[in-house]
Amino acid sequence: MSERGNFRGGRGGGSSNRGGRGGGRGDGKTAGNAATGSTGEKPKKENILDLSKYMDKEILVKFNGGREVNGTLKGYDQLMNLVLDDVQELLRDDEGNTSTRSLGLIVARGTLLVMISPKDGSEEIANPFVQQEDE
Repeated sequence: MSERGNFRGGRGGGSSNRGGRGGGRGDGKTAGNAATGSTGEKPKKENILDLSKYMDKEILVKFNGGREVNGTLKGYDQLMNLVLDDVQELLRDDEGNTSTRSLGLIVARGTLLVMISPKDGSEEIANPFVQQEDE
């Protein structure tokens, strides 16, 4: 006789009442699923942010490292990866001077995004938390 049925952590086998496959986590026929009336289908995940209303419109995107770009939103996915066209990167130096450079068509990785803002209807305001220096 084999000793495999007596040792824990195997791939089933032996005379356990777990059933071998599934790891004892249930087979979808438990009382919890019957009480909720679900048939084992997972609810469809919805994006937190609906970007469909910004398609083919100009948006401003800020990235994790401090970079800022603006361009036309051409596509996106559920991981918030963005496809932007006619992209201009905003470059700022230490003195506060800004300049731009053209990047063309880019794919922005969703894990690096910090902020997405529509270009229409938004304007830059002075930071109210910066203390004014007295001269």
